[in-house]
Amino acid sequence: MATAQTQAPRTSARVHVQKFGTFLSNMVLPNIGAFIAWGLITALFIQSGWITLIGDKLFGYAPGLGAGQYGYGFVSALGGWDADGGGIVGPMITYLLPLLIGYTGGRMMYDDNIRGGVVGAIATMGAVAGAPVPMFLGAMVMGPLGGWSMKKIDALWDGKIKPGFEMLVNNFSAGIWGMILAIVGFQVAGPFVEKFSAGAENVVDFLVSHNLLPLASVFVEPAKVLFLNNAINHGVFTPLGTAETVDKGKSILFLIEANPGPGLGLLLAFAIFGKGLAKASAPGAALIQFVGGIHEIYFPYVLMKPFTLIAVICGGATGVATNMVFDSGLRAPAAPGSIIAVWLQAPASSFVGVTLSVILSATVSFLITSVILRADRSEDAGDLAAATAQMEATKGKKSSVAGALTGAGSTGPIHSIVFACDAGMGSSAMGASVLRRKVQAAGFSDVSVVNKAISNLKDEYDLVVTHQDLTTRAQQRTGSAVHVSVDNFMASPKYDEIVDLLRRTNGAGGEGVVVADEDEGAADMLAEDSIVLSGRATTRDEAITEAGRLLVEAGAVDASYVDAMHEREKSVSTHMGNGLAIPHGTNEAKPSIHRSAISFVRYPGGLDWNGKETKFVVGVAGAGKDHLALLGKIAQVFVDRDRVAELEAAESAAEVRRILGGVGASA
Repeated sequence: MATAQTQAPRTSARVHVQKFGTFLSNMVLPNIGAFIAWGLITALFIQSGWITLIGDKLFGYAPGLGAGQYGYGFVSALGGWDADGGGIVGPMITYLLPLLIGYTGGRMMYDDNIRGGVVGAIATMGAVAGAPVPMFLGAMVMGPLGGWSMKKIDALWDGKIKPGFEMLVNNFSAGIWGMILAIVGFQVAGPFVEKFSAGAENVVDFLVSHNLLPLASVFVEPAKVLFLNNAINHGVFTPLGTAETVDKGKSILFLIEANPGPGLGLLLAFAIFGKGLAKASAPGAALIQFVGGIHEIYFPYVLMKPFTLIAVICGGATGVATNMVFDSGLRAPAAPGSIIAVWLQAPASSFVGVTLSVILSATVSFLITSVILRADRSEDAGDLAAATAQMEATKGKKSSVAGALTGAGSTGPIHSIVFACDAGMGSSAMGASVLRRKVQAAGFSDVSVVNKAISNLKDEYDLVVTHQDLTTRAQQRTGSAVHVSVDNFMASPKYDEIVDLLRRTNGAGGEGVVVADEDEGAADMLAEDSIVLSGRATTRDEAITEAGRLLVEAGAVDASYVDAMHEREKSVSTHMGNGLAIPHGTNEAKPSIHRSAISFVRYPGGLDWNGKETKFVVGVAGAGKDHLALLGKIAQVFVDRDRVAELEAAESAAEVRRILGGVGASA
């Protein structure tokens, strides 16, 4: 009991640090493309860049001499070392990169709301102007603070603003609060970060001048296995390394964590001297780690043989020491930590040193791991699966790459399923309703099935269902989940496959349960005036307009919502299958919705909807979640051929409402 009591705080502290690291990385990682663009511009166009180096070798060109000769004038201008001190490199690191981080952090803290991102960017700008240093740390503070505080302020008068004044209040409140935060950033955050950066740089300089920087690997490599690396790498090394790059053109800090050598050496040793599943899976894992840059793939091997942690520590320290000897580094973060990214970010003067640091670190890690494996006579077979499970438990969620170690398709019990679409108000709601009934009817009452917009997804679900055109976007937000793609929302055979998967992962299920109807709601969302038994449209776009105009005439939406319905259709088709389409607006168009409502248009002769025959068009406007139960009812109608036939034969709007289960009736 005493042991359990002492371990609990440690676990809690580790989890908190992991969450903090994830929070930092979520601000940086979405903007890595901008960091890479800045790094490439720096690598190519600054005074010691690749183009200048090549020009010097080929034409005898020296920076500052005859800038127009051989067409090098534009090179100096881009690099920011022309006579006027202009260029792209300086403004990008001073303004673009911190503002992107601040915007992303603000948007994150306001539930992915653009409004939070805008205020976060305004607050960050104050910090940027407050000190002459790259303001990454300031952006990581002021951006989230702006988004979080704006969310709290908006909550004070949510639902209390008179109609017609919403935009006025929202714009002025964001502007006034953004101004206040910008002043705080200028007066407080900027000077603080300047002093903090100076102190941190002194620590790094001390480690470098005393040849102690390799000791950083003693902390970094174990942190990687425990998933604490994000807090160190993106919270410290990336900002400090970027600041160092401004002065020196490169930084060794970018390679302390991202060096793929230690992991490569460990995996090669397992491929040669390992046993069982570990030996068989190591070559593929090495390719994923070294070329793909996903270091997570080697963590289970370390957990399986904890003594190999010595190997990756020594390998990491060797890489750092090599870069110190050759005075080499990178111009920007290598993200992911792939050898390709490392080489792309290496300046010409550091290419040899960086390459040797990877080779030597891999060699040291390989040799030490080999000795450990040869001395260990225990069997590896079966241990890797347990180590992978331990890794996922440490991480707090399933790993998106662990399946490569233990076999494709393997997964633990599934307890949460989300059906995701662009806006989260129509297609996903109906698909989730159909799937939910199948799951509950199979006896899996403990499995939740919900629907969300892709922009609101978090990596907390076990299984994600999307239209096949949206799967890639969903995978970017929920990388650890199992993903299922469908092309027919109403009658996809994938739903039965999901139920079979639940039987394999969760057990046999129950005897089946009777699924109760969803709450019919108190609002009259489908008025008889919004039902048309013989639509006039002959094309898809005309049908969308016809269904949308019924919503406008019902007073449920602004006229601009109809345009958003057409915009939504351009991304992914809203055809559900079984002759039904449910056009609706984009997620950004929700402010145009006054109340939830549904329109119904029947086309007896049918019309073409992206190559699929459509006889029923249901226009959807969802202000909140009160319309989801109604869509669930409609979904159940359209999976029943007899009830679809009744709809085809209906002669009045009242009869349509009755067939749809009284979706417009009061409870």
